[in-house]
Amino acid sequence: MKIVFAGSPAYALPALKALCEKCEVVGVLTQPDKPVGRKKILTPTPVKQYALQAGIPVVDLPGIRNRVGEVKALGGDAMITCAYGQILSKEILLSFPKGVWNLHASLLPKYRGASPIQSAILAGERYTGVTVMKTEETLDSGDILLVKRCEVGDKTCGELSEELSVLSAQAAVEAVDYIEEENPQLLLQDEAQATYCKKIKKEDARIDFCRASEVVRLVNAMSPAPLAYCRLNGVQLNIYKAVLCESASAGRPGEVLSADRKGIVVACAEGAFGIVKAQFAGGRPLSAADIVNGRKIKAGDVLE
Repeated sequence: MKIVFAGSPAYALPALKALCEKCEVVGVLTQPDKPVGRKKILTPTPVKQYALQAGIPVVDLPGIRNRVGEVKALGGDAMITCAYGQILSKEILLSFPKGVWNLHASLLPKYRGASPIQSAILAGERYTGVTVMKTEETLDSGDILLVKRCEVGDKTCGELSEELSVLSAQAAVEAVDYIEEENPQLLLQDEAQATYCKKIKKEDARIDFCRASEVVRLVNAMSPAPLAYCRLNGVQLNIYKAVLCESASAGRPGEVLSADRKGIVVACAEGAFGIVKAQFAGGRPLSAADIVNGRKIKAGDVLE
C-alpha cells in the first residue's frame, strides 16, 4: 500500500520513520519553511528535512486544502497525518481510496483540538494516549480505528510528548494493517463525552497560587513551552518542573516557606508545592539548589 504522510514537527518523525520501514511512503505534506532564531533563518520542518534526506517527494505549500492536484499527483492509496498543522478539505479527503487517518494525541472523544497533551495534564487525567481515527471535515470527530494508552503520572508536557510520539509510531504501523483490509472495523465516537481544547497562549501560563495541586499540573503542562510563570520583586520567574508537597507549614499564597538544600517550597491558599527547576528572565534554567546557593530566592520571599 502506498502512503502519503502529513506532519510537521519533530513529534511526527517517529511515525514517519516507522511507516517508511513498514510500507511505501510516496509523498510527504508539511508546513512551509519558517524563519527561526534571532537571525530569522528560513528553516524547513523536521519532517521535511527527513523526507528530503530519504528521497521522498515533499509538498510544503500553504493552503493545502486548495491544492488537490498536487496531493493527488503523489499517488497515495491512503494518507496518515500527525501534527500536520493545516485543515484538509473534503476534496483532499476524497483523494485517497483507503481514506485519510489521523494520529491524535488523546483518548478521543476527550480533548479534541489543538492542545490535547497539555489539556490532559491540566485536567489531572491518569491516562492519555493516541487515537487513530478516520479524518472527517469536522474537528477530530471521525470514527476510531485503534487506541493506544499510556499513564500521565507526573510527566511534563515535553516528557509526555516524547512518549506519545513513540506511541504514535507504533499506532501508525498497526493502523496500516487494518487500513489494508477492505472494510476495517471502526468505533463511533460518543458525542456526549466529547470535550474540546484550545490553543495554549502565554497568558494561560500565569500561576495562580490558589491550589498547589493545580499549580503543579499547570507547571508540568506548560513545560517546556510556553512555561508557567510568576514574578519575584518584579522579575519574571519561569518554572520548568514542580512537585506537590504533602506536609508543609501554612503561609500566605505565594510565600516561600523554605529555601535550602532540600529545595524551594511555596505556599498556596490550599497546600504547598516545591520548585524543582526554574529560570529568571534573562538567565539560564537552574535547579532549586543552584537558585538557593545563588541567593536568588530565600524563605519569606513572596511570589506573585
